[in-house]
Amino acid sequence: MAVERPIDGEREVRAAPRTRMTGPQRRLQLIEVARGLFAERGFEGTSIEEIAQRASVSKPVVYEHFGGKEGLFAVVVDREMETLLEMITSSLTKNRSRSRLEQVALALLTYMEERTDGFRILVHGSTSPAGDAKYSSLLNDAISQVEHILAGDFDRRGFDPTLAPLYAQALVGMVSVTAQWWLDVREPSKEVVAAHLVNLCWNGLTNLEIDPQLGGRE
Repeated sequence: MAVERPIDGEREVRAAPRTRMTGPQRRLQLIEVARGLFAERGFEGTSIEEIAQRASVSKPVVYEHFGGKEGLFAVVVDREMETLLEMITSSLTKNRSRSRLEQVALALLTYMEERTDGFRILVHGSTSPAGDAKYSSLLNDAISQVEHILAGDFDRRGFDPTLAPLYAQALVGMVSVTAQWWLDVREPSKEVVAAHLVNLCWNGLTNLEIDPQLGGRE
C-alpha cells in the first residue's frame, strides 16, 4: 500500500502541547485579566465567572488564588498604587525644584499612558469605596512629599514655610485634574502637557513662558 507523502514545501503541522502555568504565573495572569475587566466594567459589573472565562480557567481557580472578587480587586488596586507611587517617588529624587516638578507631572502622565486600565480603576473605574480611598491616600502621600520640598524652598527664599501645605494642595490638585482630562483627549503630547503644567506652577500667570520646554531654567 502506497504511503502518502507531503507535497514539496508542506510540513505536517502538529499542535504544540499547552504549557502548564506555575502558581505565580497563573496569579499574574488573573490579575492582568481582572485589571482589564475592572477598568472596562467597574467592580460591580465584573463577575468571577467572566474573569475565569477570559483567563480560560475554572471559577474555583480564581477563588483559590484570591478568595473572591473583593480580594482580587484589592490586589489589583494595591499593585497599581505601588506602581504609580514608585514612579512619583523616584521622580522626587532630583536636586532642582523645577526639575522635580517636571518629573512628577511627567511620571503621572506616563503612568496613565502606559497603564490606562490601572489609572481608570484607581480614579473612577469602580464603585468600590476602597478604590476611592486608595487614590485619595496616594494623593495625600504626593501632597506630603511636595509640601516637604516647598517648605524647604520657601525657607531658603524668605517666604513663610507654613504656607507650604496650601501650595502643595494646589499644585498636586492641578496636576491630577489636568492629567485626568488628558487621559481622554491625549493631545497635545504628555511632554507638552507636563511643560505647560510646570510653566503655570513655576512662573504663574503673569510670567508665563511663550514656549515652555521640559528642562527649563531653574
